[in-house]
Amino acid sequence: MNVRPTSAASRSAEMRTVDRFFEFSLLGLLASGYLAVAGSGFLDLPTIAITAAGLVLRALLVSGAVRFELPPRVIAAIALAYTGFYPVDYEFVARAFLPATVHLVFFLAVVKILTAKTNRDYTYVKVIAFMELLAACVLSARLNFFLFLTLFLFFGVAAYSSGEVRRSAGQPLSVVRGGMRGFHWRLGALTVMVSFGILAMTGGLFFLLPRTARAAFQHLVSSRYHLPGFSNEVILGQTGEIRQPSTAVMHVHMDGSEPPENFKWRGAALTEFDGRRWFNPPGAGQVLRVERGGLLRLDGPESWRPGHRFSYEVHLQDIASDTLFFAGTPEFLQIDTPLVIRSAGGGYRAAFNSSGGRDYGVYSFAEDAAAPHPPPENLPASERFRDLRLPPIDPRIAVLARQMARAQTSPAGAARAIERHLRRDYGYTLTLPQTEVPDPLAYFLFQRKKGHCEYFASAMAVMMRTLGIPSRVVVGFQSGVYNPFSGWQLIRASDAHSWVEAWLPGRGWTTFDPTPPDPNPPPSLWWIKLGLYADAAETFWQDWVLNYNLDRQLVLAARVGESSHSAGANWAGGVPANFGAWVKRVADRGRPYGPPAAFLLAAIFCAAIYGHILRQWWSTRRRVRRVQRGQGIASDATLLYGRMLSLLKRRGIEKPAWLTPCEFARVLPPAEMALLVDDLTVAYNDLRYGGNSQAANRMVALLQQLETHLRYRFR
Repeated sequence: MNVRPTSAASRSAEMRTVDRFFEFSLLGLLASGYLAVAGSGFLDLPTIAITAAGLVLRALLVSGAVRFELPPRVIAAIALAYTGFYPVDYEFVARAFLPATVHLVFFLAVVKILTAKTNRDYTYVKVIAFMELLAACVLSARLNFFLFLTLFLFFGVAAYSSGEVRRSAGQPLSVVRGGMRGFHWRLGALTVMVSFGILAMTGGLFFLLPRTARAAFQHLVSSRYHLPGFSNEVILGQTGEIRQPSTAVMHVHMDGSEPPENFKWRGAALTEFDGRRWFNPPGAGQVLRVERGGLLRLDGPESWRPGHRFSYEVHLQDIASDTLFFAGTPEFLQIDTPLVIRSAGGGYRAAFNSSGGRDYGVYSFAEDAAAPHPPPENLPASERFRDLRLPPIDPRIAVLARQMARAQTSPAGAARAIERHLRRDYGYTLTLPQTEVPDPLAYFLFQRKKGHCEYFASAMAVMMRTLGIPSRVVVGFQSGVYNPFSGWQLIRASDAHSWVEAWLPGRGWTTFDPTPPDPNPPPSLWWIKLGLYADAAETFWQDWVLNYNLDRQLVLAARVGESSHSAGANWAGGVPANFGAWVKRVADRGRPYGPPAAFLLAAIFCAAIYGHILRQWWSTRRRVRRVQRGQGIASDATLLYGRMLSLLKRRGIEKPAWLTPCEFARVLPPAEMALLVDDLTVAYNDLRYGGNSQAANRMVALLQQLETHLRYRFR
């Protein structure tokens, strides 16, 4: 039964409470979708800034701190303007369908969130928020997506539940309801419980079943990203400033063996130099077919080199480069790809499967630099000519090379002298020149005298070529840092580095690093530790969520089985040999008492859980029987009146907390039920405030009539 609310003012206040909660929930829903896409690193800075400004402005509007309204004509003009801009964005700005569509979605989000007033507008906002989350699902492969997904779920439950309350409260006839006090807190607590309940119920399926959605989405959009700080070419003379993001690009797990000291992850060796750029000729390379099982034997080191061998597993993040990175000299490669391409400089590239991982295992060789070295084979004439070739350069560079290498009688001594001079006499900086120069290498050596690793490597390689020493520039990564929380070596984008390899008589290709150390102080220890915790969580997310498949299920099951077997063995190893027989004797003697003991434990458990309810039910029953015997007291009036309210509540009629019993009886529409409620209220007042014990019997009789009436009225 529906009844009209009593006070228009109180109803208006309730509606404002519900509306504000709904609008903040909707704003949080849209913001969580926005943050999920922004956290993927896919959005450009203007889109991030404009959308954030729109969300903040809407929050100020909802809170009442700011008041303004865009005219409909202005909104229509803005929409038409962007309709004309979308093809331009697709063709010239974004140059791809997905980025242009993401720009469109966020433009609609900003417009709608600033102008939403009607239920239709709010529906559009919900759809836009869902599209944002769907875009983040396609674009993001990071742990923060799960955090923003949790926020999206929380605000989604809040928005839809408060929206239903808002819709019901806006009906012309509404049920008399109370309990609006603390509406925000109670509905917020319900939202939290429902959200975490959903996460708890789906968590088992999430970690039990292999995920195939990621592979399906990769048919729609490539998930390979551009890796800042590394490229298959080195370009000098660029202006601006180099940024060193701390994004993890590679994780390495050493298989119990020690890598070489101060090792580097070698990616590609660049042999051609045109005065401004180091590169490899296009199309040059040898195709290597991977054997069945994913094993490939690479060109190992010369047999005369002394050293030791070690193995490791590499996991590359989703980056645009197809380069494989190695520590030491790789001998064997385990990889899930049909072929590998070996470049002229000794680098390797692989065409990874889009639906598979970017993992590979390596068995490498590390040279012992302190051991004696028998003479290697001579460098082929074609490679020697290639690694000595230079374009026209500033003649002062050759003079400077001879000055640095003076008094040196061997190529090795000359290389070490040039390396030492560059590290001592020149400075390291990530700030690039503000204007372009015609000869960036000469400008670095004779005027600016500071730069980053690419300038130092280029300068040393060119100067050694002027001295007749074959050399090349190598790009890759520094060794990174070991993360004790995950057990993996962490290599970030900021570890990207360039160095030099030179061919020395009696040693072959030898590594030199002329770049001086960075003068900037390292981050604080607590910041480093926090970053390692975050990387460990990210590693777990990649291994056991995104890359979790049937193989990992079997590995997990095997580990659990091994752990339980090991635990059982360790536990049993520390007890006496006759302990098992003693346990068996105790079990045999106690078997007859098993069922009664189990029944007793079940009874105790049920009593602990339901004891309070049973006590309350028994106390109520005793009081009702006492009233029926004519022994009612004033405190029983509240019990009987509460039973009346319970009967009405089952039929959708609730008494607001601010109405007195007499006011509540008067607001009910005229009917037999209203007469019964009115008589019950009179009897309630007689018993509670008048002390008339006979009124208790009258209340019991009226309650029976009301229950019978409601049963037949709402059948």
